[in-house]
Amino acid sequence: MAVDERARHELHSRLDEVLGPDVTTTLMGLLPPVGWADVATRRDLDALEARLTSRFEASLHRELGGLRSELNQQTRTLFFSLTGVLLTLAGLALAAIRFA
Repeated sequence: MAVDERARHELHSRLDEVLGPDVTTTLMGLLPPVGWADVATRRDLDALEARLTSRFEASLHRELGGLRSELNQQTRTLFFSLTGVLLTLAGLALAAIRFA
C-alpha cells in the first residue's frame, strides 16, 4: 500500500490532535518523504556493493594486465639494448688490447 500526500496529511492532522503540534512535527520529520518502496534497504546496498566490487576488480585486473605487458616489453627492450652495448664495449676493449 503506497502512502500518498492525502494519507500523510490525514496522519499529520490526527497526530496533531492527539500529540500536539511540536511532537507531530518531530514525528513527521522522521518519516521518509516518499513511499517505502523508494527507500533503499540493506539488501539493496549489499547488492550495489557486490556489483561495484566486481566492476572495480575487473577494471583493476585489466589495468594490471596492461601494466605487466608494458613492463615486460620495456624489460625486454632494455635487456637487448644493454646486451648490445656490453658486447660493443667488450669488442672495443679487445681491439684496444690487441692493437696496444
